[in-house]
Amino acid sequence: MQLVFASNNKNKIKEIQLLLPQSIEILSLEDIGCFEEIPETADTIEGNAILKVNYVTENYGYNCFADDTGLEVDALNGEPGVYSARYAGEKKDANENMDKLLDNLNDKSNKSAQFKTVIALNIDGIQKLFTGIIKGTIIDQKIGTNGFGYDPIFIADGYDKTCAELTLEEKSVISHRGLAVKQLIDFLGR
Repeated sequence: MQLVFASNNKNKIKEIQLLLPQSIEILSLEDIGCFEEIPETADTIEGNAILKVNYVTENYGYNCFADDTGLEVDALNGEPGVYSARYAGEKKDANENMDKLLDNLNDKSNKSAQFKTVIALNIDGIQKLFTGIIKGTIIDQKIGTNGFGYDPIFIADGYDKTCAELTLEEKSVISHRGLAVKQLIDFLGR
């Protein structure tokens, strides 16, 4: 089975392909000739996943899935949330995003947070949503070089290392994206 993953983020594609059975071949947006930036203008994580998957299905005709992910920090009323990738500006610079988040948390005692991934799937005229959430804590300094985004400052509940200190295999077992992908795989296997 071939499925388009509505992304050109090579890190995400690699992470998801690792989670999927070999019977499912992932095509990137580049693979199908989609080079335009798909607008992410919804005000929710679910909404952005739906916008991306519908764009590919409507404009290219493929069975497709798309995800959107956000870091939601309790003390910041859910920020950065849907704006996680561009929290510090349109450059989408991970270090600047982490610096801004740490600065905004500077005087807060509650560092509880969660990563949330929503996958929207359009397949054979049906749309399904799958949600993965991992709870944890934001730490005050960046540790680790694996992963991407906010991984160097996030420690998942039950762990003593940041997500950026875990191997890709270790992270995929607990990751929010991994949890959503597992639901996707279960659905596709029916």
